[in-house]
Amino acid sequence: MKFGLISFVLACVVLALGLMFPWSKTIVILGLCYGLASLGVALPARSGQVSFGHAMFACVAAYAVAFVAKAFPAADGLVLILAGTVISTLFAAVTGLFIVRYRGIFFGMLNLAVSMVIVALLGKLYSLTGGTDGIRVDRPAFLGFVTERNEFETILLVFTLVMSLLAGWFYQRFIKSGSGEALLGLKSNETRLEYLGLSAHRVLWVGYVISGLFVSLSGAIFALAQGLVTPDIGSWTRSGELVFITILGGVSHSLGAFVGAAIFEAVKLTASAYMAGVWQLLLGFTLLVVIVVAPDGIIGALEKRKEKKGAQV
Repeated sequence: MKFGLISFVLACVVLALGLMFPWSKTIVILGLCYGLASLGVALPARSGQVSFGHAMFACVAAYAVAFVAKAFPAADGLVLILAGTVISTLFAAVTGLFIVRYRGIFFGMLNLAVSMVIVALLGKLYSLTGGTDGIRVDRPAFLGFVTERNEFETILLVFTLVMSLLAGWFYQRFIKSGSGEALLGLKSNETRLEYLGLSAHRVLWVGYVISGLFVSLSGAIFALAQGLVTPDIGSWTRSGELVFITILGGVSHSLGAFVGAAIFEAVKLTASAYMAGVWQLLLGFTLLVVIVVAPDGIIGALEKRKEKKGAQV
């Protein structure tokens, strides 16, 4: 069975789960947001560059949603998501202009440094941002419909699922395109890429902006789903969770981000319920097992197994 068909089947299962158990809608939406954000982290990771601060784009998008909603109380939810995504993606485009000039640990730590500055400013500018208490985002109309909480969550769940499928499809199209192959080429031989007439900075910048787009979209949806925007959305621990999810699922296919997010949320919720004092230990052990058994991630391991079977036939 192709991964595309598997993705569609899983999306139907997730939708059915949300409709059958209304209490799970918010959990599923937030889990999909993690998957979208991890999809963004996976793109630069394909070039060998791991970001430890990508959650800042989700944070910027979430606060953009909060500010626009506060300035225009009658704004539609779709407009809020679009505004937050566009503003944060533009921020990613500007930030990427100087971050893509660095490689390795410098790339990762520079992203972390920028994210920490943003989180610090959001926490200190209390009169504007509400400080660590954050800003409340009231439930808006969506697509022109004013709904109660249950109906709003259903609409948002369907919207998030559609966006996740579209983002996954675009991710696959991009990594198989010339730009995607060039991005992968950065990992193996950047000098050879330059000799071919391609700018390494430009190639990585394009990937960085697209990755920022995915994370920004997740942050905008997250703001409406949670109804509260705080600086913690962009914290270094949140960025670390995104890297964790990316390693779990792998970067070879868009499905990896969502599988990794599902496993992460399942382990986190189960461990925090039954092993409240040491749930981080269980998460760490899970990551260790995946790194040893499947260094390319769960989806990467499945793809290798599929290729091996195909070679034997």
